[in-house]
Amino acid sequence: MVEVKRKEGESIANLIRRFSRKIQQSGILLNARKTRFYKKPKSKLRIREEAKMRQEITKIKEKLRKLGKDEEEFDIRDRKLFKYLLGKEK
Repeated sequence: MVEVKRKEGESIANLIRRFSRKIQQSGILLNARKTRFYKKPKSKLRIREEAKMRQEITKIKEKLRKLGKDEEEFDIRDRKLFKYLLGKEK
């Protein structure tokens, strides 16, 4: 924790300048910028589920292509529609 106390007769501008210099020297700002967009790594289960979902989506897209239907009219990313299509096929 960086702490800066105002000296006698010191202006606010000088105090802020001294504070910002201390912050930069301590590396707090650099560390905050590094960890700003940190994403937790996915669990193995979630990675497997996403891979399985991608495989199912490619199967559905292939089936739609073979039927001659336009893939764009079906938004596969919509989970409700995806579940409906999976239920209909099985």
